[in-house]
Amino acid sequence: MLKIAWSEIYAHPLPENHRFPMEKYNLLPEQLMYEGTITPENLFAPVPLEEKYIINTHDTEYWYRLKNQQLNRSEIRKTGFPMSKQLVQREITIMQGTVQAALYALEFGVAFNIAGGTHHAFTNRGEGFCLLNDIAVAANYLREEQLAKQILVVDLDVHQGNGTAQIFQDDPGVFTFSMHGAKNYPMHKEQSDLDIAFPDGTDDATYLEKLREVLPRLLNEVAPDFIFFQSGVDVLVSDKLGRLGLSIDGCRERDQIVLELCHQHKIPVALSMGGGYSEKIAHIVEAHANTYRLAQKIFF
Repeated sequence: MLKIAWSEIYAHPLPENHRFPMEKYNLLPEQLMYEGTITPENLFAPVPLEEKYIINTHDTEYWYRLKNQQLNRSEIRKTGFPMSKQLVQREITIMQGTVQAALYALEFGVAFNIAGGTHHAFTNRGEGFCLLNDIAVAANYLREEQLAKQILVVDLDVHQGNGTAQIFQDDPGVFTFSMHGAKNYPMHKEQSDLDIAFPDGTDDATYLEKLREVLPRLLNEVAPDFIFFQSGVDVLVSDKLGRLGLSIDGCRERDQIVLELCHQHKIPVALSMGGGYSEKIAHIVEAHANTYRLAQKIFF
């Protein structure tokens, strides 16, 4: 059964005109249930993650200041979010959602967190709508519990996974792979184990050809026993922050490539949704929904 982490707190309210589209976290499961791709049985509600797993990845002092609302103005501004206790609660619930999704992926082959993909969170700071790094936390959880030895992070959000790269920069047990826009945020990029940067306007054919070339090779060379897939849909040509040129069909084919390879190689995969900032919320929801439809078709 396809298992999907979802919580009402994912749609934590933000001030009007905030550019982060929180409404997608409610609209996406509604759409998937309406069309029959999932039923309520597919959804599970994560609880906040235990603190010990947060500080297994993040700096203890940073976590203490974050949970006690002691970040300074500059630190808060870099996150892009107005700080609140509810926002921190949301973040640690997202962390548990990805951890539980990873455990379900071990059981069923694939699982999702409707939120997550918070790849701009560093060991000791947050950036770009990310306070804590769910993929890093979940990867470390699996290794600490001896459920995985070699992890591959496939980050196909339009923005480089700079926080994830920094967290695992000296860790051979997690290979970080990021395909992203060359001139997009963050302006200063960290060094992933493999970075592929595309110029503005890159189309479906160019992007997909590179993914088909690189990902099978990585599966052979890295030999992962678990994959985390950051499947942000801000690669769309319609995205306000993206600057690449993928169509909705191209984005769907991107996800199909990843999911089919995971299925063929029998590598469990946990997906986090990442970014999506198209003007029309329907484009965001449709692009994300395609990923779930593919998982149902390929794995079940």
